[in-house]
Amino acid sequence: MTPSRCAAVIVFLASLAGAADRKVLVYTRNFTPDGKGYVHDNIQASVEAIRKLGADNGFGVDSSDNPAAFTTENLKQYRVIVFSNSNNEAFENDAQREALQKFVRAGGGVVGIHSATGSERKWPWFWSMMGGKFLRHPKLQTFTVRVKDPAFPAAKSLPATFEWTDECYYHDNMAADIHPVLVTDPVKLDDPKKGEYPGDRFGDSLPLVWYHEFEGGRVFYVGLGHKIEHYSDPRLQGIILGGILWAMGGK
Repeated sequence: MTPSRCAAVIVFLASLAGAADRKVLVYTRNFTPDGKGYVHDNIQASVEAIRKLGADNGFGVDSSDNPAAFTTENLKQYRVIVFSNSNNEAFENDAQREALQKFVRAGGGVVGIHSATGSERKWPWFWSMMGGKFLRHPKLQTFTVRVKDPAFPAAKSLPATFEWTDECYYHDNMAADIHPVLVTDPVKLDDPKKGEYPGDRFGDSLPLVWYHEFEGGRVFYVGLGHKIEHYSDPRLQGIILGGILWAMGGK
């Protein structure tokens, strides 16, 4: 083998090692005992989008809807767990929940997308970790998204404001330490019940995307992403990518 070819092989192997070290699990489980829980039709599109982001940005991506993936030993191979449109019961038993806790407390990153905050609705630790618990949303509509933290990686490629058509999620049990990245003015939403909640709790800055550090780990959440076509939109792709890289420990 020539020296130049040998060098190329070394670079290639190093890139593979880097991708293995920067590995993500995309988790999509949605389960209710009666089978009546809402399952988003965007899940496959979201997984494919994250796979492409990984291929383009040097991190590996596995996907699963099997809670058996949540063992302490298995999760050691991942830097970030992405709850992508998971909903309702994400786990089958407390051992799986404990594996997630150990992962976070060991410095693992978590990213939640859209209905992820509707997962594990009976588990307060999960709400606190994710930063809030899904409450409801008004009808799908177009609203103005405003960048509140332009320095955060997930917002760096976004304009100061942009129009977006989606479900605008309302959350309760929100963690006091979340840092909003993208917000909207709830007063301008078409929602006959908005006086009940969110009311005036958030002023003109209802959080849509946020991050915080939690029990040793980094957690990022984006509430946008109801429609299949959202996952081919460079704006949402950039938001998700910035969140994943930050949750890995990047800036």
